[in-house]
Amino acid sequence: MNKGELVDAIAEKVSVSKKNIEVIVTAALESIVDAVAEGDRVTLVGFGSFEPRERQEREGRNPRTGEKMLIAATRVPAFSAGKQFKEKVVE
Repeated sequence: MNKGELVDAIAEKVSVSKKNIEVIVTAALESIVDAVAEGDRVTLVGFGSFEPRERQEREGRNPRTGEKMLIAATRVPAFSAGKQFKEKVVE
């Protein structure tokens, strides 16, 4: 499902125009991205949590040459599914 399909699915469940739903979905996603980028954790009860995680410096290999190389430490976004989300997927 892409963003357009998500907007269509929400439009079928509520009586709001697709244009308004797209604005709301875009604003919600941008707010989550901004908060995580600032180092905050965003928790949507029943759905899951978005947070930044620190990845330590580590050793890797160049796939072409097999030569060892150092991969720098970095901060990455992470998502952890909530209990209700996990249970729904397992069904």
